[in-house]
Amino acid sequence: MPMAEYVRVVEVGPRDGLQNEARQVPAAVKIELIERLGRAGLRTIEATSFVSPKWVPQMADAAEVLAGLQRAPGVSYPVLVPNLQGLERARQAGVTDEIAVFTAASDAFNRRNINASVDESLERLAPVVAQALAAGLRVRCYVSTALGCPYQGAVPLDEVVRVTRAVADMGCYEISLGDTVGVGTARAAREMYRACADAVGHERLAVHFHDTYGQALANVYACLEAGARVVDASVGGLGGCPYAQGASGNLATEDLVYMLHGLGCSTGIDLDALVDTAQWISGVLERPPASRLARARAR
Repeated sequence: MPMAEYVRVVEVGPRDGLQNEARQVPAAVKIELIERLGRAGLRTIEATSFVSPKWVPQMADAAEVLAGLQRAPGVSYPVLVPNLQGLERARQAGVTDEIAVFTAASDAFNRRNINASVDESLERLAPVVAQALAAGLRVRCYVSTALGCPYQGAVPLDEVVRVTRAVADMGCYEISLGDTVGVGTARAAREMYRACADAVGHERLAVHFHDTYGQALANVYACLEAGARVVDASVGGLGGCPYAQGASGNLATEDLVYMLHGLGCSTGIDLDALVDTAQWISGVLERPPASRLARARAR
């Protein structure tokens, strides 16, 4: 694999990483986190979510966060929206560039998460994507449970491909394939990625691995070998899936970048500044960082 290539790292810590924090994180802290990540060289930073505050209280300050953010040139700040109401709130808050939507390849997961089957979730997504595109927004889609479901176990590969193709056909420019509970291993990750790439093309795909069983970096490497060049990660390893018992969280951005730089990939990211950011936000949350690198470099 030629490794002197650019890999785009999508930072999901401010949204996916913080959304399940039990204690409310002040908007000022969220803003500082996003701005620190931008100064460290991240060029795609998922800023917040316009889900209902009733279901995700941590994201109730989404409009406040966006209003207070000092945007850096060349940085995209996508926001997650669950439905048409969320899209309208996001637009009212000034979102003019990019949103993210989500579904899962597992019926059982979708029913527990959004009370809908896979097909019903796709039907709900279609008007959201259509309206966003009509408003000039780019749309990214997360496809969860691509390597396993906490409720039904194995998820058929052809179902992952079907959902990936469906959201690509809607007009999503990028589909992030997520191992929501972190059960995947390298061979399965590579096969899943290749099958989806055959369906929609490498340029439409990203990968998003959780590290529950310590397999996230191995899975990323396997997908890099298969042609992946966009990887999601969360600073400090923040976050985790509330539906996955024992889920330890997202792959830490700094651990990912350390590996990518070691492979000769370019990322545009200042690793020292990223580690400093991981240590800072972990201190604010009053716990050690989940990442190996931030722990190794702890002062």
